[in-house]
Amino acid sequence: MNAPNFAADAPLLDLQAVNALDREEFVRLLGSVFEHSPWVAAGAVAARPFDSVEALHAAMIDVVRRLSRTEQIDFLCAHPELAGKEAQSGDMTSDSTTEQASAGLDALAPAELDLITRMNAEYRQRHGFPFVICVPRYNKTQILDEFRRRTANETEAELSEAVNQITVITGRRLRAIVRDGTRP
Repeated sequence: MNAPNFAADAPLLDLQAVNALDREEFVRLLGSVFEHSPWVAAGAVAARPFDSVEALHAAMIDVVRRLSRTEQIDFLCAHPELAGKEAQSGDMTSDSTTEQASAGLDALAPAELDLITRMNAEYRQRHGFPFVICVPRYNKTQILDEFRRRTANETEAELSEAVNQITVITGRRLRAIVRDGTRP
């Protein structure tokens, strides 16, 4: 069974309403935008009011970027591996499940699954955290190419790239549930 994901089940929220939420409700509704990290939403609450969804997202990303290197690695380790054990056991959030399915990672042939399993292990061994990519922006072949290319990178470059990928992932997730007053 997938882990609960309040954001995926929430109605489209108006930014003005988000600005008016109490802290607990803000975290409840936006806490799952960042994988298993409601503390990111909690850390952004004090920056209200937000004048745009982009400003809200920037405040949330700032919480992540202000983490120490060790804290960023711990944060990244909360993310599932591509087609990894969480996917195989059905324990991913609904957002991650949908995102991985968009590239066919939920329906890999046995040889493909073996390859990705090996790539996950090699990447984690080299860098100390899982490979993170905004899956909906790539097809399966492109993901494998990125896996190969990025595994060879220096860990500091990969840490930065992983946070950049999370910025794109969470921006997409946030825009799916919060609208500012300028959009119909």
